[in-house]
Amino acid sequence: MDIKLTIDGKEIEVPQGTMLLEACRKAGADIPTFCYDPDLKLAGSCRMCVVQPKGWRNLVASCVTPAQNGMVIETESPDVVEARKVVLELMLARHKLTCHTCEKDGECNLQDYCYRYGVTESRFAGKVHNLFKDDSNPFIERDYDKCVMCTRCVRACEEITGARAINVMDRGHHAHIATAYDGNLEDSPCVFCGQCIMVCPVGALTSKIAAGQGKPAQNDKVLTTCTYCGTGCTLELNVKNDKIVGVTSNRDAEWSPVNRGALCVKGRFGWDFVNSPERLTTPLIKENGEFRPASWDEALDLAAEKIKGIKEKYGPDSLSMFSSARVTNEENYLAQKLMRAAIGSNNVDHCARL
Repeated sequence: MDIKLTIDGKEIEVPQGTMLLEACRKAGADIPTFCYDPDLKLAGSCRMCVVQPKGWRNLVASCVTPAQNGMVIETESPDVVEARKVVLELMLARHKLTCHTCEKDGECNLQDYCYRYGVTESRFAGKVHNLFKDDSNPFIERDYDKCVMCTRCVRACEEITGARAINVMDRGHHAHIATAYDGNLEDSPCVFCGQCIMVCPVGALTSKIAAGQGKPAQNDKVLTTCTYCGTGCTLELNVKNDKIVGVTSNRDAEWSPVNRGALCVKGRFGWDFVNSPERLTTPLIKENGEFRPASWDEALDLAAEKIKGIKEKYGPDSLSMFSSARVTNEENYLAQKLMRAAIGSNNVDHCARL
């Protein structure tokens, strides 16, 4: 059943049960949010998405308020704008303002909204905590002095990954995100998938692997498929000066239907092998216990000779093929075809078989 409501003077129809946030966006309104994420349970905690229903006493959080038939909504009234400015000022009261050196510079919701509403400083002087977590893990930087307590990371850890490694610790002004007993991530159930980085709207959670190599907002994004296993997750390679400098998530369902941006530790952080100086650039042949460079023709002829000799002496079942996820499906097809048709062995396996 559809209901009708008016948003910023525009009448629209939405299914009953639709939240006001979705209805407002359908009407073309740009509603700012911190705690809202389409893949996570609703929290309604940041109050950045407040709107003004005509005839109602208070502003309402649009992400958790269902649309009602006949509602008349204003999304940028003076009261709404003032409320959003206050929310931003409260966040700035305990936020480390190091935007110029922050990895999230250019892709930070707090930065964008402060610019949008002209908030340059906070009227509120609260006690400033030093919440930066000097964590020994090799993947995730935890700078909670930049945290806006949207709890997206907590919900993503529980609902997407299922690890439940982090939660809100303490209450009031002392509240912050932490592991059990405020310990290190490596001592928690964390699997270092980086879903917390994916959903964080500010610079509180960032990649240590990509730090200092180029801000994501300034890098070229190349959409591709992860090569580590057969799941087929979509990811974005961050490229700067023709070099991979990081991986970010593409959460568009059309382009990322398998994983909707979620990745494992290998997909999100295991990309630096591409630039490794230890990668082979030419075939090597071992002679007298030492490797020497060889041409492709020499190496392939030697491999064919050895395979042929083993087959003639021990039979085709003495040979097996172990293939790679880092080559294409077509190349993997040719590899198994070579074993089955040319060599006569069904001993074929693959590193991506889960």
